Amino acid sequence: MSEFYLGRRSLANLEGVHPDMVAVVKLAITICKVDFGVTEGVRTFKRQLELFNQEPPVTSTMNSAHFVNEVTDCGHAVDLYCRDDEGNVTWEHSWFRWVIQAMFTAAIQLGHQIIAGGLWRTFIDSPHFELNGEYYVR
Repeated sequence: MSEFYLGRRSLANLEGVHPDMVAVVKLAITICKVDFGVTEGVRTFKRQLELFNQEPPVTSTMNSAHFVNEVTDCGHAVDLYCRDDEGNVTWEHSWFRWVIQAMFTAAIQLGHQIIAGGLWRTFIDSPHFELNGEYYVR
């Protein structure tokens, strides 16, 4: 077990996220070798467009698992950040190897299916984790 926990802001950012993803994040923080938090869970279309139009783009899609839509009443994705050894927030991919490991370990223990953006081949999105759409209706 790690000494890390989710703070109030991270817990607030999980509001509206699918309970399975919330459970994975909450378990992962207790087993992760580095500290992390939640920057975003549910996202509006306007926010997605903002991120899509940034240079360089923060997202490659306008069809996001962060959205709540008419089919589901919750978002299916979270974006996380890491803290380095000095406690500074970082989005460097190398720090996310520990978070990816903890998130998949937690998902397996809970019997949930997730996808990590840090493992994508065409667009590396290390902070992004989502429920696998092959197992969850979005």
